[in-house]
Amino acid sequence: MIDSRRWFFVCCLLLALAAAAGQGAQAGAPTFTEVGQSRFTGIEGVEGPIALADGRWSGEAYVAGGASRPEVLLLDFYLSGDLDGDGSMEAVVLLNLSTGGTGQLLHLAVVTSRNDALENRATVFVGDRIQVRDGRIDEGRIILDVVRAGADDAACCPGEVISLGWRLAAAGDLESIAVGGEPGRLSLAIMADTEWVLRAWSSGGPAPEGPAVTLSFAEGRLAGHAGCNRYFASAQDGDMPGDIIIGPAGATKMACPDPQMAVENRFLAQLAGVTKYSFVVGKLALSYKSEGQYGTMFFER
Repeated sequence: MIDSRRWFFVCCLLLALAAAAGQGAQAGAPTFTEVGQSRFTGIEGVEGPIALADGRWSGEAYVAGGASRPEVLLLDFYLSGDLDGDGSMEAVVLLNLSTGGTGQLLHLAVVTSRNDALENRATVFVGDRIQVRDGRIDEGRIILDVVRAGADDAACCPGEVISLGWRLAAAGDLESIAVGGEPGRLSLAIMADTEWVLRAWSSGGPAPEGPAVTLSFAEGRLAGHAGCNRYFASAQDGDMPGDIIIGPAGATKMACPDPQMAVENRFLAQLAGVTKYSFVVGKLALSYKSEGQYGTMFFER
C-alpha cells in the first residue's frame, strides 16, 4: 500500500510530466504549409486582414472588369525561434505584395500557434524591390541581409548592402533595431566564401539533382564543377550594381557519359551569356541570354 508521502510524490511527478508535455506542444512553431493557409494583417496598402490559400491571395480588381489587382504571395523563406522568451516558437516568413505595376512590396510577418489556432502576431513592411540574401534569428532578433536601392541608385539596380533587424516588442509590434555598421556597396565579393549549387536552369526549369553543378567566386574568377569537368572563368563587376562581365570559360578535358556532358554544355553556354547577378530570398540568381533566349539560373548555398 502506498503511503501518503509516496502518493504525493507520484502525483507531483505525474503533474510535472503532464506540464512538460503541454509545454512541448506549445513550443512547436507553425509549419510553412500551415502558414500558407493563414490570415494576415498589416499588409501595406491593403485594408483589413487577408486569408492565404496555398500561399496566395488575390484582391478585387482596381477597376471593374480590369485584370490588375493586388496579389500577395508567401515566398520560399522560413525561420523559427522563440522571439519573446515565453518558451513557444514563432514562425517568421516573407510576404510579397504585387500591386500590378513594377512595385514589389516585401513584408516580414511573425506567426505563432495559440489554442490550436494560428495567429499573425505582427507584420512589418520591409521595402520595395528588396533582395534578400540571407536571414536568421539571433538571440530573439530577426535579421535579414538585404540588397536595396541606395540614395543614388535607380529602382532597377539596387546597390546598397545592409543588414536589417527587428525585435518582437511586448505590445506585439516588430520594432526596428540596429544590427550592423554602415551600409556597403554591392560587388562580386559578396558571393565569396560560399559554394553555390545550381537548382534551376530558369524560373520554370529545375536543374537535375545529379551531376551537381557548383559555382564559387574568389580573386576575380568563378570556378566550380560543370557536371563533368572543373571549369573557371574571369569575372568582374560592370558599370551598374548587379552587372557582371564573365570571360571565356576554361575547363578540364575529362570525358563523361552523354547525360553529364549535356548538363555541362548547357551550363557553360548559359554561363557565357550571364550579364546580371542578384539575390531572391536567399538564392543567387544569374540572368543570361543564350541562343536568343533570356532566363535566370538559381543557385542555393
